[in-house]
Order: sequence, then structure tokens, then C-alpha cells
Amino acid sequence: MNNKKKLSPGQSEALLGALKARFEKNMNRHKDMEWAKVQAKLEVNAEKLWSLNEMEITGGEPDVVAHDKRAGEYIFYDCSAQSPKNRRSLCYDRQALEARKEFKPANNAIDMAAAMGIELLTEEQYRELQQFGNFDTKTSSWLKTPADIRKPGGAIFADYRYGTVFVYHNGAESYYAARGFRGSLRV
Repeated sequence: MNNKKKLSPGQSEALLGALKARFEKNMNRHKDMEWAKVQAKLEVNAEKLWSLNEMEITGGEPDVVAHDKRAGEYIFYDCSAQSPKNRRSLCYDRQALEARKEFKPANNAIDMAAAMGIELLTEEQYRELQQFGNFDTKTSSWLKTPADIRKPGGAIFADYRYGTVFVYHNGAESYYAARGFRGSLRV
């Protein structure tokens, strides 16, 4: 068994407590859902619980935002007010990181998300997230970039300013102290 992606009983209990408190505090994000059902699903998915813990410890404040009844999965997004603090100053992907000649960041968003077991939010998911509040009012977040934009060297990111979601482009190799990434996880 791979203990690397499994939490100790104490870690699991602490995380479930934090997730439950966030769930109860933000019922507008998951109307008609019951915490007991979400927790039951989490308790039998140790690797997914580990991924949620990675989201939590990097500042993402994950919370349930949807229930895919057909697939039987709960969908979590990073719901921190600003882009997760410990996931900033990253270029978009490995190719972009390797293309930088100097001043390379420590990591890239795609590899970090994969190591955490999560996916970057798509533009559609980012817009859905904004229905639950105003996120990224001072920061921005890399988004999963379509291949036709990434192939020539670009990547997309978004933020929320002036009551509007703005989606922009940048060179994938760029990185900024106020730009991170938000993830999603299906459990």
C-alpha cells in the first residue's frame, strides 16, 4: 500500500472536521446536499481525502460545489478568497518551465496539480465558482488551457474585478507572485 497518499487517522479526523465546518458555513455552495453523505464518500476514498488535504494545506480551502448524481461523485473546488497562497509564483506547465532561460520558478501549475491529484479549473468551472462569491479580487489563477492556445506558447488565467470575471492570456512561461491556480477534485 502506498502510505504516501494516505492520511493518518488524526490527520483524517482534523481534515474532515475542517471540511464539515466549511460545508456548514457555506450552504449556498451546496444546497440540498447532506454532509453525512459527503463524509461517507470521503471515508472510503483515502487517496481523494489525501488530495483534499493537499488542497487544504496549500491554502485552497476546498469545499463541495456540486453533486454529479449520474456518476455518484461530489465535486470540490478550491474556495479560498484569493488564489491559494502556497500555489503562487508558478509558470503554467513543465514545457514552459524548461523554456525559461533564467529566473525559473520553483514549479509549474500543471505538475503541482497532478502531484496533488487534482485538476486545474477550466474557464467554465471558474465562472461557476464565481457564482458562490467574489474570488480572486486581488490575485489571479491559471486555468486549464485549450491545446490550440497552449501549442503556440500561450496559457489562460482569470480573475474577478469590477464585478466581472476576466479571462486573459499570457505566455505560459510567465509567473507572478499574485498568480496561482485553483483545482477541482471529484470524489
